[in-house]
Amino acid sequence: MPAIPRKPIHTVGDAELLNMSLPHKIDWESFYARGKRTPPFLRNIPDENLVEWFEQGRFKPGNAVDLGCGIGRNAIYLAKAGCRVDAIDLSETAIEKARSLANEAGVSVNFIVGSIFDGPLTENRYDFAYDGGLLHHLQPHRRPYYLDLVRGALKPDGVFGMTCFDTSAGVPKEDWEIYEEGSMPSGIGYSEARLRRILQHFFEIIEFRSMKVQSEDSGLFGMEGLWAILMSPLYS
Repeated sequence: MPAIPRKPIHTVGDAELLNMSLPHKIDWESFYARGKRTPPFLRNIPDENLVEWFEQGRFKPGNAVDLGCGIGRNAIYLAKAGCRVDAIDLSETAIEKARSLANEAGVSVNFIVGSIFDGPLTENRYDFAYDGGLLHHLQPHRRPYYLDLVRGALKPDGVFGMTCFDTSAGVPKEDWEIYEEGSMPSGIGYSEARLRRILQHFFEIIEFRSMKVQSEDSGLFGMEGLWAILMSPLYS
C-alpha cells in the first residue's frame, strides 16, 4: 500500500492524491431488503430541522433534491410543502418503499435508483438540496467530489441542508487513519470544527446546530448525535 498523506481531505485536489478506495461497509440494498431492523429513521416522519427551516422561510417551494433519500420521508415532506422533488438512493428496495409511501400520501416525487456520482444531478437546477445522513457514510476521498456536485446542482441563490453524525454517534477517525486501517467505519463522526473546515471550501454556513431531540408522538424525527447544517453555495 502506498504511503497515506497524513492530511485532511478537504478539496478535490486533496482527493486526487489517493488512488484507492475502501471496501463498502454498508450494503444498503441488503439493509433495506432484510427489513429486520427498525431504526428511527425508517419511520415516515421528516427531520425536525427540515420542517423548521421551511416554516421559518429559509427556503421556499421550488425544485428540490433529496440525496440518499432512503424510504423517502423527507422527500415526501418536501412534496407536501409544494416542492418539485427528485429523490435519489442506491437501494431499489428503499425506493420501492418510498414510492409506496408517496402514493399513500397522495404526492408526486421523482424517485431515482442510483448513485449521485453517476450523473442524476442536473447543473444549476435546484433551489434546495437536502442530505439527511449521507455525507457521514462517504469515503473521505469521495467527500469533496460529492460537495462539488451538490454545489454545482444548486442555483446561485439555492440552499443546502444536511444532517451529519457528530463524534458521539459516528466514529471520530481522521481521514488518513481510515485509509491506513483499510476499513471504512459504518459512519464517520465529525466535530463541529472539523465539519466547518470541510464545508467552508464549498459553502457558506447559515446555521450550524445540534439536531433537536423529538418525542415519539411529535411527528418529527430528531435524535441526539446529529448536526443540522444549513448552507448556501460558494463560488471561486
